[in-house]
Amino acid sequence: MIRTIRPSNWSHAIACVLVAVTALLLCFGALVTTFDAAMAVPDWPATYGHNMFLFPWSEWFYGPWDLFLEHGHRLLGALVGMISLTLAAIVWRSRLSPAVRALAAAAVLLVVVQGVLGGARVLLDDKTVAKVHACTGPLFFAVAVAIATLTRKPSGSSVRSQATSGPSEASSLTSLSAGRTAAGLALASYVQLVAGAQLRHLDASVDPTTFRWLVAFHLVGAVVVLTLAIAAAISARMGERPAARRWSLAILLLVGLQLALGFGAWIVNWGLPSGWLPASWMFSDPLVARSLWGAAVVTGHVVLGMMILGAGVVLAIVSGVLASPRVGPATPPRADHLRERAFA
Repeated sequence: MIRTIRPSNWSHAIACVLVAVTALLLCFGALVTTFDAAMAVPDWPATYGHNMFLFPWSEWFYGPWDLFLEHGHRLLGALVGMISLTLAAIVWRSRLSPAVRALAAAAVLLVVVQGVLGGARVLLDDKTVAKVHACTGPLFFAVAVAIATLTRKPSGSSVRSQATSGPSEASSLTSLSAGRTAAGLALASYVQLVAGAQLRHLDASVDPTTFRWLVAFHLVGAVVVLTLAIAAAISARMGERPAARRWSLAILLLVGLQLALGFGAWIVNWGLPSGWLPASWMFSDPLVARSLWGAAVVTGHVVLGMMILGAGVVLAIVSGVLASPRVGPATPPRADHLRERAFA
């Protein structure tokens, strides 16, 4: 039996498509950096003089690996842009909240900025632009995830439970605390992605002191993310939102896997530390992870970081970060009002 999508749910459906395509786009972008394929196509917005959308399929799909990655990254970026415009048009024609409309407008702005940065990266062949480009991509992904979460229609059972028994003041404050912790986790995850982007796009001329500070900042950020993930799981367990509990446990699992991948990415890029932390901070030219195993570890570390960011955004929303705390205890519904609803 095929379920049809209600007109009011089109915004959520398209937002979910946007999240999925953006995730694929970010995977391609991570692979472009891993294989150093950013300059595989030297012109922009054209591809070797062709219209980007009319570049011969055989030359792209069956061509060199770096060309496949870079041109595929461009095509996915254009597709994300078109989906973002479609989503914004539907959101603004609907009766959704001002927050969702603002996020849809932000998505359009970010995707335009991201496209310009991608073109500037090629035309200028500048790693500084590449670093900024790597920072705005996860930010757009977080916005897309937020739109998909906020446009989701609550289930009928949850609506009935909220209508018949409002949360107590203590549970409301607990949910608010859990939401703020989850929001802090999402923010810390994004900062970690920014720090990782700096290490991913290292300039060969960087001095060892700068390299050590970048590594130290990234390591401290990992500890902060782990601490906030544990705190979010504890807060969610104390609350009364099953969805928050599930998402918090999933994030804990992802963070644990991310720590393991981070250690693997260090080994792939800079080898085993000769004397643990102090000696391992001695900067040497990073290796290019072109082997299948190395590419999987390094790229997986980046992609998993973006998954943690997206999950943190969902956890913050389902934990009630956008809800206001109740001033006093909930007022129970009157008996006569319940009778009227029962016989309506």
